[in-house]
Amino acid sequence: MSEHRRVRRAFGFFLRVAMSVALLVLLVWRAPSFNAEELWPEVNSATPWWLLSALALTVSANVLATARWYEVARTLGVHERRRRMFSHYMAGLFISNFVPTTVGGDVLRMSRLSNDTGDGPRSFASVMLERLTGWIVLPVFTLVGLMLDAELRSLGAPSRVAAITAGVTLLALVAIMALVGNQRFGDLVSRRQGWVRFVNGLHTGIDELRAKPRNAGRVLATAFFYQAALIAAAGCASKVVGIDGLSIAALIAFVPAVLMIQVLPIALGGLGLREGALVLFLTDLGVIDERAIAMGLLIYFLTLVSSLVGLPALVFGGRRYQRARRELL
Repeated sequence: MSEHRRVRRAFGFFLRVAMSVALLVLLVWRAPSFNAEELWPEVNSATPWWLLSALALTVSANVLATARWYEVARTLGVHERRRRMFSHYMAGLFISNFVPTTVGGDVLRMSRLSNDTGDGPRSFASVMLERLTGWIVLPVFTLVGLMLDAELRSLGAPSRVAAITAGVTLLALVAIMALVGNQRFGDLVSRRQGWVRFVNGLHTGIDELRAKPRNAGRVLATAFFYQAALIAAAGCASKVVGIDGLSIAALIAFVPAVLMIQVLPIALGGLGLREGALVLFLTDLGVIDERAIAMGLLIYFLTLVSSLVGLPALVFGGRRYQRARRELL
């Protein structure tokens, strides 16, 4: 890696850290009579069980995300063992959460799956399409949640922001699918070499999903259960920090909107964005700012803890280590 690129990545990392700190400071500054003690609610006999449930659901979501990726890969003709793909997924998750200055987690997943299968373009397409299926399910959850509860639709800014976030996400997804899935676009990229062949792999992948509706249905089903597990984990996290009274409709409507907002590439791991979105969405439901911030921080903590499984996968899951291990055996 060149010195210039290394400096640029380090600068980008510290910029995201600074943005996260600034967003959190802004939340505290704007909160009326902010009381830090409210961030840590009294622990009761149910608190450990809610915490363990939130962690278990977060870990389960990682397993479901791997299942979603496996179904996409199988549809594209990329065959690899579930356990191996889980190793790659968790290694990528660890990279994304703990090593933000190096290659991204998705890049690691593509690289390792490509090394295993020898098919770079289809491996690339499997990761990209696995990501895109989440952007189908998340906005649908938000819109369904808003439709289920008239009170949620009448909250003003929270309702508008959630609906706009879902609508923009769906429109962007439709535009991407329409462009990449277009036959003329496919003909154009199929005649090119270099990195464009990976885009052609994505085009071919979309064609494969269209041609295999049963497989596409399995992909969407696993995507649904994955996002449902994250929503349930967030509901358990709200109980841990002492938030009572959040309806299922409110969780369905607002948690996916938070998940969509937190991926904006301006903060470290969504830190600050996630907490700000929760304050926006939950204040009018009677949740004090301190508890909404605490809920966001706990969700981030659960994500970090659950991704620690990826450390051994990162160290020992590479092709070189696996080859050396087979030779020793």
